Parts: sequence; C-alpha cells; structure tokens
Amino acid sequence: MVKPHRRVHHQPPSKREGKPDVLKRLTMRTARVIYTEQKGWERSLGVKQHKKEPFGHVMYRVLMIAIGASLAAFAIERLLVPNKMIDGGIIGVSLILDYVIPDEWRLLNFATLVILLNAPFMYFGYKQIGKTFMLSTILGVFVLGATERLFHHFSPLTTEPILATVFGGLALGLGVGLVIRHGGSLDGTEILGILLTKKIPFSVGEFVMFVNVFIFGWAAFVLGIESAMYSVMTYYIASKTIDAVIEGLDETRAAFIVTDYYEEISDAILHRLGRGTTKLIGKGGYTDEQKEIIYAVVTRLEVSKLKAIVNEIDPNAFITIMATHEVRGARFKSAIH
Repeated sequence: MVKPHRRVHHQPPSKREGKPDVLKRLTMRTARVIYTEQKGWERSLGVKQHKKEPFGHVMYRVLMIAIGASLAAFAIERLLVPNKMIDGGIIGVSLILDYVIPDEWRLLNFATLVILLNAPFMYFGYKQIGKTFMLSTILGVFVLGATERLFHHFSPLTTEPILATVFGGLALGLGVGLVIRHGGSLDGTEILGILLTKKIPFSVGEFVMFVNVFIFGWAAFVLGIESAMYSVMTYYIASKTIDAVIEGLDETRAAFIVTDYYEEISDAILHRLGRGTTKLIGKGGYTDEQKEIIYAVVTRLEVSKLKAIVNEIDPNAFITIMATHEVRGARFKSAIH
C-alpha cells in the first residue's frame, strides 16, 4: 500500500527571529557561521585568524620609520644638496627636478616632488605587497618631505665634496635602511621593478641598476660630470650601508654536513661550540643511499672551529658553508667557546 504524499508547508521565518537561530540551521549544510555581539556576522571556513600586531610594536615601527626618514632628509639637505649631489631612484629624480625647476614654481620643491612621484608606487605597493607596507611607506615619505623642509633653513655641514660624499652616503643609507628594516620604503623604483620584471626578461636588481644609470647620466648633463661622479660614490656608500642595516652586522654562516657519523659530530657541535643542530634526511643522487645531514648555524669566527671538529671526527664528510642574511632565535647569541 502506497502512502499518500504529504505536502509540508514551511512557514517563512519571522522578521523578529533572532540571527543566531537562522545561522544555527544554515550551518548544517553550508559553512560554519558564528554570530557574536562584538563582531557581528562572521563566516568561518576553518581559516586561522592571525593575531594583530601589539600596539607597542606598531608604535616602535612608527618611531623607527620616522627616525630613518628624518635622518635621510638630514643627509639630503645638509650634505648632498649643498654640494650638488644626488641619490638614485625617486629621490634622485626629485632632487634633479628641484634643481631645474624655476624659483617662480617654488611649490614644486623636493618635498612636494618626492611625495607626488612616490604616490603611484604606494598604490601599486598596496596591491603587490600589502596594506601595512603601503601605510609604512606613506608615513616614511611624508616624514621625509616634512623634515626636509625643516632642514632646508639650516646651513650645510660641509662644502668639502669628499666629506659630503662619505658621510652623506652613510647617513642616507642608515636612514633608508631603518625605514626598509621596519617595513616601509622611501623609493618606488623597486616596486616598479617588481611590477615590470614579470613582463620583461630582467631581475629587479638589473632594472633598478638600469634606471639609476639613466638618472646619473641625466645628473651629468644637469649638475656636471664631477657632481655625477660624486653622486655615484654616494649611492654606492648608501647602498652598502642599507645592506648592513637590513641584514645586521652579525655575520653568520649556515653549514650543511653530510656524514656517516651524525651523532658524534652533532654532539661535538653542541658541547664544544654550544650550537644546536638539525637532522635532515637526504638521498645520494648517484648511490641512491640514504644519508643523514646536519644543519647548523654558526658565526663567522666559529667556522674554522666547526671545520676542525668535523675533520677530526669524519675526514670524509662533505661540508657546504653559506652566508646567511639574518638569524633569529632565543638562544643563538649564547654559545660555548
């Protein structure tokens, strides 16, 4: 006997029905949805929510970016500009334009130009790198422009080109390096390089170098060959200082050790150097044999002792030592010597 089909009439939810009750039914078939009074409606698909950066860390980054941008402005206005020297990138273009623009158009000074020329790259930086980078860059560029106007009214520190080149490059590199180290930028050239190198067969470094060659060539026509040559020296000193600030002054090395005496060497590194090790498993490409690989990070001064330890235990061990840019860890600084 076939039972007659019964039509079930679903009543529409009442307008006064609470949102949590509606969500309780929807989560049975769709995504898990959470309703809270503080956050309103949220849809959680199992993605881990990242913690916000502590306020103290944010303020520290803001302070360091402001100090870095101010130091760069000090170098530009008190050392480079009085001696007709420039930097590369957007800062260099802004300095050249500030030099050639007539006095009647004083609104287009260096501060205004560096902000206007960097504006498009701030937007692209937001698209390519993120909001934090964009906000940090905006802060750095505006502080650079504002403090440059303040230092404009002071007399130059020196009119000796060599002194201006060396100390101007050091101060500029230190300032720019502080901004980059804490998540910002004062120059949109590298952002442009990131965008264009996806379509052209050049790396970001090659693109930036090409742009700077053009800028310094332009400076040679506007400021003179001698000023352009000093500017190249300033740029080189600044770039090396930036690298030192970003990567740190502690030179560390990462070592990969392929050996049949993993336990002995690892124990010796731990007790004689005070460095921890990580065990990796590899396989020989020719022999197809499984090998144990030791990974350890040491300072530049400890490399010789590390090699002596390895050679003492296993003279046939294969060692690869590479430079590292930065090492962070709770106990890396404390070592046994």
